[in-house]
Amino acid sequence: MTMTQTVTRQIGNRTLTLETGRVARQSHGAVLVKYGETVILATVVAKPEVDEGKGYFPLMVDYRERTYAAGKIPGGYFKREGRPSEKEILTSRLIDRPIRPLFPEDYLNEVQVMVTVLSVDGENPSDILAMIGASAALSISDIPFERALGAVRVGLINGEFVLNPTHAQIEESQLDLILAATAEKPVMIEAGAKELSEDKIMEAIRFGHQAIQEVIALQQELRQKCGKPKKQVPAIEIPKETQGKILSVVAGEFEKVFDLGSKEEREKMTQDLYQKVLAQFDPTAPDFKEGLVKHFFEECEKERIREIILGQGRRPDGRGFTDLRQITCEIGVLPRTHGSAIFTRGQTQSLSVTTLGTGEDEQTIDALEGEQSKRFMLHYNFPPFSVGEVGPNRGPGRREIGHGALAERALEAVIPDHDSFPYTIRLVSDILESNGSSSMATVCGGTLSLMDAGVPLKAPVAGIAIGLVTGGNRWKVLTDIAGIEDHLGDMDFKAAGTREGVTAIQMDLKIDGVTDDILQEAFRQAKDARFKILDMIASCIQAPRAQLSAYAPRITMIKINPEKIGRVIGPGGKNIKRIVEETGAKIDINDDGTVSVASTEARASEEAIKMIQAITEEPEIGRIYQGEVRKLAVFGAFCEILPGKDGLCHVSEIADGFVKTPVDYLHVGDVVPVKVIGVDENGKVSLSIKQAKEGGMPMLPPDAERDVISDSGSGRGRGGRGRDSDRGRSRDRSRR
Repeated sequence: MTMTQTVTRQIGNRTLTLETGRVARQSHGAVLVKYGETVILATVVAKPEVDEGKGYFPLMVDYRERTYAAGKIPGGYFKREGRPSEKEILTSRLIDRPIRPLFPEDYLNEVQVMVTVLSVDGENPSDILAMIGASAALSISDIPFERALGAVRVGLINGEFVLNPTHAQIEESQLDLILAATAEKPVMIEAGAKELSEDKIMEAIRFGHQAIQEVIALQQELRQKCGKPKKQVPAIEIPKETQGKILSVVAGEFEKVFDLGSKEEREKMTQDLYQKVLAQFDPTAPDFKEGLVKHFFEECEKERIREIILGQGRRPDGRGFTDLRQITCEIGVLPRTHGSAIFTRGQTQSLSVTTLGTGEDEQTIDALEGEQSKRFMLHYNFPPFSVGEVGPNRGPGRREIGHGALAERALEAVIPDHDSFPYTIRLVSDILESNGSSSMATVCGGTLSLMDAGVPLKAPVAGIAIGLVTGGNRWKVLTDIAGIEDHLGDMDFKAAGTREGVTAIQMDLKIDGVTDDILQEAFRQAKDARFKILDMIASCIQAPRAQLSAYAPRITMIKINPEKIGRVIGPGGKNIKRIVEETGAKIDINDDGTVSVASTEARASEEAIKMIQAITEEPEIGRIYQGEVRKLAVFGAFCEILPGKDGLCHVSEIADGFVKTPVDYLHVGDVVPVKVIGVDENGKVSLSIKQAKEGGMPMLPPDAERDVISDSGSGRGRGGRGRDSDRGRSRDRSRR
């Protein structure tokens, strides 16, 4: 039986614990990670045989949250966890992206990493623990993953960096940076910021990398105690004869591909060249393996094109290393939407559309940490026609969700708060063409669309993708990478921000890390490019439109006494439903008494506000109201002056002179002018008819049918007269 091994270390003022040997012992590596009272289980398993047919490393990462971790039962009919949530998908990507480049290049066995959240304490996020757990499980397994990977989150509160901030601290932080790194170099960066400078973010990266040393040391300690010997990975051997046949066909051809003007031409010539290579082989031969042929063909392409970039200083489309492709900006392209724009950069194009809604349109998220709501949502779609392909349309995949989350993070920092702009905002980016960095095109198109919709952004945001090509000790950072440079390069560094600073960063690598010098150069080129794009956005639209679209809802905010919220809603929602039905306006009420009234028609909003104010209005001394007689008593008449608010008109205030009984002057259901002459400390209202109407009420004719005042004081007509009966006599008084 395997012994349980545990290692601990203080990381960020809390204890990080790694444990193995107690659970999931049939997996190839399993580690329980505990931080505070948040616990995750990371397991790894690899297939024993090589999967040569796929031609790529088949790594699968699956992060899942169990609702029992927070003491909850799942919602829905089946009461069990279903398809992964957006957070689970994004965390799976966070795990996958940094560990993938650390596997040996020739390792093609299928590997599955599964991370399960077992307990959450509401303070410590589980995503960082999941990344650490995956690396630790791989490190102690026999899977050839030699270099441990550390991960930390860095916040910035009151000018001080905070290591692994809690959920509450993240809310108030100016920075939310996730860093994954080996002991030597950063491998992956994911960050959202509130317009911070590049220098400050570099400081945060260095601060996080220093803390990662402790995380890696902890994994190494665990590996020394119980790590399994690593399996050897045989190099992929391609027969000399096969290499010769391929080289004889491709010699000098990739230079021609490189110099072609468009993506379509390059792809066609590359495919034709590959078919010529295949024609050199007999596919029926027992030793023929197309996977090996394709692998060597792609290596030749990669090596030759990278040498042209590094050795000759040329890029595939002839641009300089810091040049942008041609950019066009268009706004107001769709007539009935609330805001729309098309942003085109080279062969990448985003149609961005903004829709404004009310509070009831906010997205509710049932997270382990508790129910949350979002009033700004960005959804990214990548249809197959955008790259000239045929494919199924099954909704957004992991890539689409990841790209949308990055663009949303970039723009979220400049979205106005609810008090200044009380709308729910949905931004959709449909990628119509793609040849490099459609997520950053989404950021730029999103800015244009939001401004076209009249959303008062704090500042415009632009984004750009920066690439990297390395070879030995040589390296070049490339601004605005196209698809071929992304495919054959070593880095995809995306940065978005305003003129004041950075709002989002995402860095992924195909190599085992980047140096400080490379990062600084990437930041510098990204900033220069961002400012150029912001100039182009400003030439299209200087500031958000002053007026919303005629088709967008107009939201009016009013405040009511929170104690009267129940009165506005009414029993079972009766009152608010009546207002909505009669006016057509949408109404949202917050616990603090803030009421949002929305409608595309001003008249509907005005009418709804009048009805709400009438329900919540307090009687004003000296003001004259039209009061409906609700009840007659021997001492006076009770009149409703506001919805749900009655006052008493004493017999002495009904008419001049002596009034023996109210029934000589009034019927239940009569509407008469009344003046508020007093409100006592308990809220009881005193009314006067004679002060509202000179002389008060005239006495009813002798033959008039009078209401009977019962012992209980309520008024009942002899003929069943009541509030809705036909009062049909002409009297000198107001009626409905």
